[in-house]
Amino acid sequence: MRKKHISAIVGIAVAASFFSGCSERLTDPRHPVSLTVWHYYNGSQQEAFQGLVEEFNDTAGKEMGIHVQSMSKGSVGELEQAVQDSMEGKVGADEVPDMFSAYADTAYLIEQQGKLANISDYITEEEIGEYVDSYIKEGYIAQDGGLRIFPVAKSTEILMINQTDWDVFAEETGASPDGFSTLEGIVKLAEEYYNWTDGKTPDVEGDGKALYGRDSMANYFVIGMRQQGTEIFQVEEGKVTVNDDKEKIRRLWDNYYVPYIKGYFASYGSFRSDDVKTGDLLAYTGSTASAMYFPDQIETNEGSKPIEYSVMSAPVLEGGESIAIQQGAGIVVTKSEKAREYASVEFLKWMTQAKPNIRFGCEAGYLPVKKDAIAREKLDEVIGDNQVQVSDKIYACLSNVLDQSGQMELYACQSFAGASDARKVLEYSLSDKAVEDREQVVKSLKEGSSLEEACGPFLTEECFEAWYESFDKALREAVQ
Repeated sequence: MRKKHISAIVGIAVAASFFSGCSERLTDPRHPVSLTVWHYYNGSQQEAFQGLVEEFNDTAGKEMGIHVQSMSKGSVGELEQAVQDSMEGKVGADEVPDMFSAYADTAYLIEQQGKLANISDYITEEEIGEYVDSYIKEGYIAQDGGLRIFPVAKSTEILMINQTDWDVFAEETGASPDGFSTLEGIVKLAEEYYNWTDGKTPDVEGDGKALYGRDSMANYFVIGMRQQGTEIFQVEEGKVTVNDDKEKIRRLWDNYYVPYIKGYFASYGSFRSDDVKTGDLLAYTGSTASAMYFPDQIETNEGSKPIEYSVMSAPVLEGGESIAIQQGAGIVVTKSEKAREYASVEFLKWMTQAKPNIRFGCEAGYLPVKKDAIAREKLDEVIGDNQVQVSDKIYACLSNVLDQSGQMELYACQSFAGASDARKVLEYSLSDKAVEDREQVVKSLKEGSSLEEACGPFLTEECFEAWYESFDKALREAVQ
């Protein structure tokens, strides 16, 4: 990391006035500190973030002597690589930024290298108390108990439905949208939808369509186990215990793998919103931030047609606890001179005030992070007072989550060594098997087998046991 220079005046101010948790100003508007922040936002999200950075620079930043430059590094993976290259001082790499977006797993690895600033040095306990407790808790990843990840924008999962085509299905079959509230209910709806679409072509057997899909399988496992009262990764003092109880995992298998190989669930494109656009799915579970990508029309070989949408809370396991996933990167501050660290935290504090934070969320599909902003009334107030342009889809998602905030607990896994590898096991182990085995089912159907005959070999106890054994082994190897 190349040394970042600041003026002698600021340096003297730091030496004279710095103390733990201080809120005393350590910058001088006569000698501004220039900061860099890297992120992974693109498109409208990038524009919204950049707009707030410019507003900060023209207002509070100008008064305090803080100027921020933001830079998108592309995707999350590209950002992580850029940060790693800078930290290692690779030839051609950019200078280490003062701040960058980071998920807990990435931040944990960099904290283990001793390269993150302790945000607790620049924020009071009273200020910390203004933030949603679970958001703040996720940022305590260091052994010294200090805050390392600042919550800037969070999201959770919701259910989005192609209401236009659902209405046709419901009218003909009497299907109720109440079924979308539980995973078991969705499985039943999906079976009924598959049979209904299959019946549209009586001369062709086994060509029913899938009703449902989901974006993140890792979230499915994490939250599915948590709704059953278990943390799949239990972390205490940095040590992790894998809790993949076979009976509970079997329930997740039955509510994803089984309907998937039968054709009731599906995944084709990069994201399930892509599958809705092609008419291959009617509904999906995904992030609130995915709302902006939900299509306004579907495109098929028969042409295109406009569709309406509806939003519901993400489904839970029948009888399970009302818990939804908490996700979204925070921003970390890299170790530097005290004045730079202080200035970075001051920017983050400003960024997370209710008005700028809600405005950003309205553009990006993210939830505000302060307790006083977690209310539909506050959302409407900021939109009205600031004439914020927010799409109907994002507003529907945000308002749905805010309305349920009192009844729904948000949950995120704590960080630990090997978390990234363990999450990959959750993401791909079952989903890859489901895709591969469905291909075999489709092949059998084309050869004249019935759906029951084609699926038979994959619905045995031996099939589950073999997969579970490999799944359990892979998880435990990942966390060692």
